[in-house]
Amino acid sequence: MRLARQLAFENVLAVGNGKYHTAECLVSLAKQCSSRKTLQQVHTQMVVNSIHKPNHLLSKAIHLADLPCASLLFSHIAPHPNGYAFNIMIRALTTTWRRHPLALALFYRMKSLGLTPDNFTFPFFFLSCANLADLRHARAGHSSVFKLGLHSDPHTAHSLITTYARCSRPGCARQVFDEIAHRDLVSWNSMIAGYAKTGCAREAVEVFGAMRRDGFEPDEMSLVSVLGACGELGDLLLGRWVEGFVVERGMTLNSYIGSALISMYAKCGDLGSARRIFDSMATRDVITWNAVISGYAQNGMADEAISLFHGMKEDCINANKITLTAVLSACATIGALDLGKQIHEYASQRGFQHDIFVATALIDMYAKCGSLDSAQRVFKEMPQKNEASWNAMISALASHGKAEKALSLFQRMSDEGGGACPNDITFVGLLSACVHAGLVAEGYRLFDMMSTLFGLVPKIEHYSCMVDLLARAGHLYEAWDLIEKMPEKPDKVTLGAMLGACQRKKNVDIGERVMQLILEVDPSNSGNYIISSKIYANLNMWEDSARMRLLMRQKGITKTPGCSWIEIENHLHEFHAGDGLCLDSIDISNIIDLLYEELKREGYVPKVVE
Repeated sequence: MRLARQLAFENVLAVGNGKYHTAECLVSLAKQCSSRKTLQQVHTQMVVNSIHKPNHLLSKAIHLADLPCASLLFSHIAPHPNGYAFNIMIRALTTTWRRHPLALALFYRMKSLGLTPDNFTFPFFFLSCANLADLRHARAGHSSVFKLGLHSDPHTAHSLITTYARCSRPGCARQVFDEIAHRDLVSWNSMIAGYAKTGCAREAVEVFGAMRRDGFEPDEMSLVSVLGACGELGDLLLGRWVEGFVVERGMTLNSYIGSALISMYAKCGDLGSARRIFDSMATRDVITWNAVISGYAQNGMADEAISLFHGMKEDCINANKITLTAVLSACATIGALDLGKQIHEYASQRGFQHDIFVATALIDMYAKCGSLDSAQRVFKEMPQKNEASWNAMISALASHGKAEKALSLFQRMSDEGGGACPNDITFVGLLSACVHAGLVAEGYRLFDMMSTLFGLVPKIEHYSCMVDLLARAGHLYEAWDLIEKMPEKPDKVTLGAMLGACQRKKNVDIGERVMQLILEVDPSNSGNYIISSKIYANLNMWEDSARMRLLMRQKGITKTPGCSWIEIENHLHEFHAGDGLCLDSIDISNIIDLLYEELKREGYVPKVVE
């Protein structure tokens, strides 16, 4: 049938000036074209017969997703393309080819020719602005919308809400939403998604509630957006209601909503429910696998995340950039260097090694697994770097005690960062470098620089680094003054570092103040009681020392055993202090003997503390 139609088509083209060569016939043939070649043949016949139907040819070229052909046809429309031609071309550049800068350029060319954009032009213009996060052009377009009286058009308003959200202007998006006289479900969904994607989770939940009160029943898009907000807020109650709603309405647990439920439960710490959703899904694609692997990795269950990754491969699902980033994070957590190297090799084979997120995860993995040289090599080979990339490398150098190199890299970031600006995380890394190297004066300089040069307000993490820096240097009273100036209560890590410093410096005055705070914020940590007891014991305050030990026993707190890992053939073997060496592997036993011999050669003498 298809062959017969093609032969008939060729016969028609072969006729000279026969009756078939009418405009209607050629337009009809253009609609049937299935390739660029046949479309060009029709175009030739139109030119030969002086038939001008450029918009029909342009529509077909766009339908065939042939950008060179569409661009050629568009450029040859005389005297110039009309509004319809501009609209379909802007739409295609936005949605089919995703050539957003070209879409914006075409919009302005349309205006320069005296053609007026309409409600078919602006939605796609705004979507291109959204994809480019171009607030300046979006605002200019918004102004034109008002001048043309198109602000009440729902499609234009919805795309404008999305644009402002993508440009991190949720307030502007809300203003557009509030001005919509007659809202439909798309209006509500646009606003909920806009809030959810800009980190305004509480507002997203509030709008979701208002939508339901207004009589609208949520659809899949509404539910996915609000589940994202629930995850950010840790709102298990609403998240479980959404799952119940899905079941009650008999909605299909597809990849879209299934992965949203998995992510929500994982972010709320309910991995049992996340796994239940995952296991109940009839079909699982890469998005679903990514959701569950990321969930376990983010909750510190690296072994399970890696196990799921192997299961994903057995299920013949190809990992993508998101998968690799999540698994590399898991490898970093438990020091699985061999698996991390395999993933690096896999990323290179798939062409992902220069992806900015995968490369940043590789830097973090190599650094946390002790291979700083590999981390530096990945960083050096990155064609593009963002804030996260620079921060990962600065933190890597800091954690390896390379303070001067970390500070030097910060200077490079400021000078040649290519638009990457130091942020809160940058300064956490820099201050950590100062902590490891004992650079008190440099730490003070950086802490002050945050606000004076970069307009950043120090957070608890920055105060914690400064307290740790001062405490390690023995400036306990300065450290305590800083604790009292903190914008919120210090966390258990900060107080733990401070308590340890008090023990080393035998300072019972500051030590008792820290004890009072740390036993409030972290009452179940055995280390806090033991260190407090030792502070008193070091000063021969035996009754107070015994009191801390007694308090620990009365609360039923036992000492947490130390833990270490050995990786053999991609399998991690875990050991706890006091377990004894009941080894079922000669390889593991040999590695432990080898480590012991190397320690002796290095002159290491274990320090045994009663």
